[in-house]
Amino acid sequence: MSFSPKEILKFVEENDVKFIRLTFSDAAGNLKNVAIMPDELPRACEYGIPFDASSISGCSEDMLLVPDISTLSVLPWRPQSGRVVRFFCSLRNADGSDYRGDMRTELINYINSLRLDGFSCEMGTKCEFYLFDIDGRGQPTHTPHDNGGYLDVAPLDKCENARREICLTLEEMGMHPKSSCHKHGPAQNEIDFRESEPVTAADNMLHYKTVVKSIAAQNGLFASFMPKPLPDEHGSALSILMSVRKNGEHIFGGFPGEMSHEGKCFISGILSRIREITAFLDPTTNSYKRFGIGYAPKYVDWSFENHSQLIRIPHTAGLSPRIELRSADACCNPYITFRLILAAGIEGIRSGNCDILDSTHSLGSAGRCEQLPTSLEEALAIARTSDFVKRNLPDEIRSDVFAQLDKQVQEYSLARSKDEFEQNYYFKYV
Repeated sequence: MSFSPKEILKFVEENDVKFIRLTFSDAAGNLKNVAIMPDELPRACEYGIPFDASSISGCSEDMLLVPDISTLSVLPWRPQSGRVVRFFCSLRNADGSDYRGDMRTELINYINSLRLDGFSCEMGTKCEFYLFDIDGRGQPTHTPHDNGGYLDVAPLDKCENARREICLTLEEMGMHPKSSCHKHGPAQNEIDFRESEPVTAADNMLHYKTVVKSIAAQNGLFASFMPKPLPDEHGSALSILMSVRKNGEHIFGGFPGEMSHEGKCFISGILSRIREITAFLDPTTNSYKRFGIGYAPKYVDWSFENHSQLIRIPHTAGLSPRIELRSADACCNPYITFRLILAAGIEGIRSGNCDILDSTHSLGSAGRCEQLPTSLEEALAIARTSDFVKRNLPDEIRSDVFAQLDKQVQEYSLARSKDEFEQNYYFKYV
């Protein structure tokens, strides 16, 4: 939605807005914010709001937050009197110049460059999470809120009220959920988002986690996006759907005969680079315990309809032709993730080579397909030597993310109990 600064100020005045949250993402994909009073908004829009970023991963010491006024959204769970709104922001250096480590701006610039070559893209997400009971002190337990299974209804599905409130809240914020359901694990849930342009999809994914956790807390529950919170149950995935057009024409199709050469090359590009970018899509030691279990992918492969392959090409009657990448999880930074996936696909188109598509078809191919990395340590080693990653991520982001992942790998290797380390490191915080 497009607003002028004058319209924003009028909205703030007429809707009793008392607090304005200027939100952004650190390099790890954690949502951060600075709250300002309404009188500060004109200065924020023109000059930016300074803040000390020395403790924020991926940032320098003194930076500016400049709101993107097209991202205005009211936080419905906050008081109706003295309302709270939020904007997503770009990060700038203290002198007002663009900060190269701002991945949201980097993704915006990349999408704009693709438009010059005739490409347009929409992305959607399907993100899973678990709901757990809390104890008498208000602390999360590891007891799932129900024992329901796939697509169950009440009374087996005890999460439906919280899930409904989450969807209504997302809709009120203009974030367009499409469907929701109970998934395979006990108290495991999924909410699907309607496809939108990549920056909006990344914004939605980032704020979605906050909405889920906030509404869960209001219902006396705790939500966790940890990839594998329960060792003997299904893991939680972030599936990413992509619909791509070249000069207005879809490059994907629902059946092999309908797939354009460019569509095949786009998929081949992702398949050829997926091992190099997995550390960014799955940035925790816990992420790799999900692969190959249940419906989570294990190999670098693809399929029509099969739900356990890395890339799925679904039938899309009445919908835009699309593909679904199924290896990521909600711990990733969506701006980095979307940037790398799109760059891999576009690289495939520009190479004109789609041979890998034929050599990685899921039917009988597991024995000859490459395997996804089996640990964060392996994924990190592959990413660190990748020229593709180096070309597509700023030095500031690469060095910061690698340092964070190195720290995780080292602490995990030294931990006496690997499971205890992951529960302490991830369960409450992702």
